[in-house]
Amino acid sequence: MATILEKWQISAEELTKIVEDNPSLRGFLFGYVSEYKVRTYFDGHENVTDLKKYDDHDRSSKGDLSFHYKGKEFRVEAKSLQTNSVIKSGEDTWAGKFQCDASDRREIPLPNGRTVNTTCLAVGEFDIVAVSLYAFGDQWRFAFAKNSDLPHPGPRSRNVAAEDREYLIKTLIDITWPLQEPFTTDVYSLLDSML
Repeated sequence: MATILEKWQISAEELTKIVEDNPSLRGFLFGYVSEYKVRTYFDGHENVTDLKKYDDHDRSSKGDLSFHYKGKEFRVEAKSLQTNSVIKSGEDTWAGKFQCDASDRREIPLPNGRTVNTTCLAVGEFDIVAVSLYAFGDQWRFAFAKNSDLPHPGPRSRNVAAEDREYLIKTLIDITWPLQEPFTTDVYSLLDSML
């Protein structure tokens, strides 16, 4: 099978220049590479079956990956750090932020009976977030957290009514390395705790 470089008749250096010259392409491409890399945490694990990638155009189903772990289905939402938010404060000590929202505004029915039009992701819309920490030192490592443990929009969130905040996830979330709760590198402990 021909590589994409062979099909497009370009060199690795040319593709690198194209990606570096187009920040939106870099972000788009990096998101898919991160999603591919996080799959390696689950692909081939003895207790994981039915690993699949969701259709990106299906707005009704949130989560980038789905699989069964010990017989129960889980959905994982893959996210990446915002590169311009990354701060190095020590040898391997970092801080940054990741965007945890939907790509488009959509209507979400909430348990309180209200329907909101938002880019916020909802509590329960997926099971686990997997955050690529590649920008923390150019290493492929991931932080995992339960959907239910992610922060909610605060009082300064002008676009979210106070009565809706407990049902939605904050769109910009702080994260550090070394990790602090609710984040962990041990995704299987999280999965076991959710069985």
